[in-house]
Amino acid sequence: MKLSKGANAPVPTSLLAVVISWRSEHALDAHALLLAEAGAVRTDRDLVFFNAPRHMSQAVTLDQQPAPGTARLSVSLPRTEAEVARIVVAGSIDDGTFGDITGLTLTIEAADGPIARFDITDTDAVAAMMFGEFYRRDGQWRFRAIGQGWASGLPGLVTEFGVTVDDPAEPEPDRPRSAPPDLPQHRSSTSPARHRVSVGGPTDAARPRQLHHPTPSDQDDQLGRSRPVDLDRRRHEVDPPLPPPPNPERADWHSDPEQPSRMRWWDGAEWTSAMRARPQPGPRDCARCGNPRRRKLFGGLAPCERCESEIDEFLTHWHTQAWRVLTTFGPRGAEWAELWASLRYQRIDEGLGRAALRDVALTYVERLVAFAYADGEIAQAEYEAFEYTIEELALSGPLVEDLRRRMHRGHTLSRLRGGDLPVVRTPGLHLDPEEKVHLDLPAVHVRQLARGPRLTDGRLIASNKKLRFVGADTGTELPWNRVVSVRVEQRTVVIAATSARGGATFDVDDPDYVAAALEGALRVAKRLILTPGQRDTRSIPQEVKAEVWQRDGGKCVECGDGHYLEFDHIIPLSRGGATSATNLQILCRACNRAKGARI
Repeated sequence: MKLSKGANAPVPTSLLAVVISWRSEHALDAHALLLAEAGAVRTDRDLVFFNAPRHMSQAVTLDQQPAPGTARLSVSLPRTEAEVARIVVAGSIDDGTFGDITGLTLTIEAADGPIARFDITDTDAVAAMMFGEFYRRDGQWRFRAIGQGWASGLPGLVTEFGVTVDDPAEPEPDRPRSAPPDLPQHRSSTSPARHRVSVGGPTDAARPRQLHHPTPSDQDDQLGRSRPVDLDRRRHEVDPPLPPPPNPERADWHSDPEQPSRMRWWDGAEWTSAMRARPQPGPRDCARCGNPRRRKLFGGLAPCERCESEIDEFLTHWHTQAWRVLTTFGPRGAEWAELWASLRYQRIDEGLGRAALRDVALTYVERLVAFAYADGEIAQAEYEAFEYTIEELALSGPLVEDLRRRMHRGHTLSRLRGGDLPVVRTPGLHLDPEEKVHLDLPAVHVRQLARGPRLTDGRLIASNKKLRFVGADTGTELPWNRVVSVRVEQRTVVIAATSARGGATFDVDDPDYVAAALEGALRVAKRLILTPGQRDTRSIPQEVKAEVWQRDGGKCVECGDGHYLEFDHIIPLSRGGATSATNLQILCRACNRAKGARI
């Protein structure tokens, strides 16, 4: 969106980049002021400029090495404190005035590209300028294009918004130039030869960018003091970046590189201003807060009442949020990492978090298995996601092991049906050249005669060329090009062929495994393997699974059981049923089998 002077536009509440660009040879500095509702800074630390390039809340950061012809500020609106009502974006020039600069443009960029542009034209001969401001309205953030200047330069601009300038000369009133008609006129001051700005006042420990971060009880200690910052450029006084801690991708408390006697919060990307004293607990002290624990009447030490109460209260709200994150994003990604970082920030053992999550974690795993089995195929990604979830949530027990066996079984059958077949050795069997055997096991050949079924014991052998049955006094061969389908009926494997007498029925110990291996061999022989990314016709879209699960409450619609759940087609696919939410329901394994027997 292209903005004119005085216009405003909404901006997303996210991390934004404010880029000021120009085409002349001048050097321009960008600045920012974080203002309270009264229109002034709370303390002088709310000024971000070349000698103080980062706000203590991490909400605004000045890029000290921008591209030539640009100045750049990073503005994190989610990190902006609630007391901040406006963020003023300004700039100043030491050599010349803004009237000498050509092609002056302010661009606001989000993660997916530019969202607003303000071309600043007809500038006056001023040494400092307020380009625009971010401000809150109705719970949302907006940006207003302003473009008003101060002839008194940077000291006059910052004084206007309440920054203390340490100069004995009383500033003379000066009105900004090029002010839009609907904006109030501001006073300014004449620029003295040298200025100092006091950025005094103790720093409040800012909370890290995590979920649910109440400040710890000992966080209120005033750690660190401010020092005056000269308005003259002093690049040699800029502190070098602090070294990152071990495992920098993990947000956690670490020894402060500047003062090892205290702990400092690393948010996974940079050091924050959140600090706490390093506890030195003894054997009778609480490991979390360091306070002495009470001795029990019959020996031993009681838990710390204060920490126990704080932990219970925090986990009550954390549990609800964890379930929402788990069902929305799963146990991985930035949201999941921030969830556990919030526990570490509160110095709560992650084992307590996993114990609090156990019931909902088991429910989530049951849901994961039901979703995976919805189309009868367990893909490699689904199997890996299940194993990762079990390990991430530290789940164990009979139910988990039974689900693991079920997923392993389904994954094995899916691999067989997909053509990932084993190769077995068959001594004493004559094979054609380049023929490999995938299946060799005992079987009973069932032939339906007029006087009843005739059963013949033997071996069922499936290779990449043909299907063989070898009995005591009989034997048959069936090339794959004559086979039409393989299915399981009443615990037997039924082979359908192109001719009426060409099919066969076999009674085996594990008909599902045998049918899956034969189907895989048939697909390989007829080149029917699904290409990567191709969906099977039985596949149920993920959004349909979620709709059915939500509608049925994650329980069997027949008996209300919440374990061993399966998606069932009310009208089977073989009878023309559709794969839609109206034709799907949740049944437990027992009810689904009972329904199958009735059909």
